[in-house]
Amino acid sequence: MGNILDGKALAQEACKGIKARVEALRNIGVVPTLAVILVGEDPASQLYVRSKGKKAAELGIDARQYTFDAGLSQDALLSKIDELNQDPGVHGILVQLPLPAHLDTGSVLERILPEKDVDGFHLYNAGALLTGRPGFLPCTPKGIVHLVKSTGVEIAGKRCVVVGRSNIVGKPVALLMLREDATVTICHSRSQDLGSITREADILISAVGRAKLITADMVKPGAVVIDVGQVRLEGKWQGDVDYAPVLEKAAYITPVPGGVGPMTIAMLMENTVEAAEAASRNA
Repeated sequence: MGNILDGKALAQEACKGIKARVEALRNIGVVPTLAVILVGEDPASQLYVRSKGKKAAELGIDARQYTFDAGLSQDALLSKIDELNQDPGVHGILVQLPLPAHLDTGSVLERILPEKDVDGFHLYNAGALLTGRPGFLPCTPKGIVHLVKSTGVEIAGKRCVVVGRSNIVGKPVALLMLREDATVTICHSRSQDLGSITREADILISAVGRAKLITADMVKPGAVVIDVGQVRLEGKWQGDVDYAPVLEKAAYITPVPGGVGPMTIAMLMENTVEAAEAASRNA
């Protein structure tokens, strides 16, 4: 039987260091501040925002929530972002996704100043990741790398397969694994014979959002399996991975929930502290 990668425990450990950095900033009169914008009443988005606010409070980070009706106009949203960009007391800005369909997500994310883009979605930060330059890393991919490293498995030289090619997880985590010297393959909906590819993975990362897409026969014995998927099925959260059978075969596996999610929030807090530290240096 494999080992369960406890994202909650690893996030708590990471947050000890983050809290110490927050205290150091507060000692010089800087309160790390995260502005979170929520548009509409999507239950999942509301849950995520509450979780982020709770963790921020635990660490001494000031989380300011700005909630708007789903009918908010594009111009009004951009105006709010401009206001937060100009506020020196705000170090990080996060727009909770997904946005209502009438809003242009790309334009909204591009309006956030790169130095306040703690989600790492701005084109500047995406380009920095691609070219290996300093910038904010997207929180979920950053957390995934922490999870893999926590196993003690050497990433360099290993075969890594990423299932999913989204801009939020799939593409950036593939780039981060390349940065760690893994040999990376990205699979997607048009990939043929998916199992023949995933069975070669020493490190398998699935970020599709399709329950039990990855079955035990698709996993290499002794692999590290990171399950990013979250699907509500029969009243329970399910991941992309058929958990129980794969647990018997993998060396390490993340549960859903309790795996990648807590690490994502921890990395958001870390990015916010990094933004505050940079702002204090440049003040």
